[in-house]
Amino acid sequence: MNKSKEFWDKASKNYDKTEERFEYIHRRSRENTKKYLKGSDIVLDYGCGTGTTSCEFANQVKEIHAVDISSKMIEIAKEKAAVSKVENVNFVQTDIFDKRYEKESFDTILVFNMLHTIPNPQDVTRRIYELLKPDGVFISVTPCLRGKMSFLVNIQIKLVQILCKIGIIPIPIRRLKSSDLDDLMTRGNFQTIDAEEIYKGASSYFIVVKKKNT
Repeated sequence: MNKSKEFWDKASKNYDKTEERFEYIHRRSRENTKKYLKGSDIVLDYGCGTGTTSCEFANQVKEIHAVDISSKMIEIAKEKAAVSKVENVNFVQTDIFDKRYEKESFDTILVFNMLHTIPNPQDVTRRIYELLKPDGVFISVTPCLRGKMSFLVNIQIKLVQILCKIGIIPIPIRRLKSSDLDDLMTRGNFQTIDAEEIYKGASSYFIVVKKKNT
């Protein structure tokens, strides 16, 4: 995790700028998400980055616990919250396996642009299932790097893969299809209630699933 933390710490300074080219996908994902948020919700934002999503959703829910392994990302997120006078988001440098988060403590868990970069997606979905309340909702959006993309984005992805192989980028970057994510949710004992493939230069898969109660 230390190498991953160092990578994201270095990336934090220009993170928002590099994400601007995919703003249509981000905006569409946030618009879709708002339909599933309630004023009484306690939300976990896993991999919150610089806090843009948490700050935008803050006035629609009761509280948000926003976590990221990068201390630099969390610093920027806290600055955004202060500027926007957001008071119901708790930004913490940690990960989803932190024992402070108890079983069945969240109504909704958000995982935006994360599932293609983590080494253990099955462990993460298992942990999400554990943390959600009965009938809780898990909302994710994930770049599908085996889906439709522009020529330029395709070249950039190939470069990233090379950098991953030689260790310059110390995180796994998976080339997923939407069906891979559907399978991940099914194996995690979740029921799909909404899904949309969003395209603007690159493909991302927005999916909303509900915890099946055993």
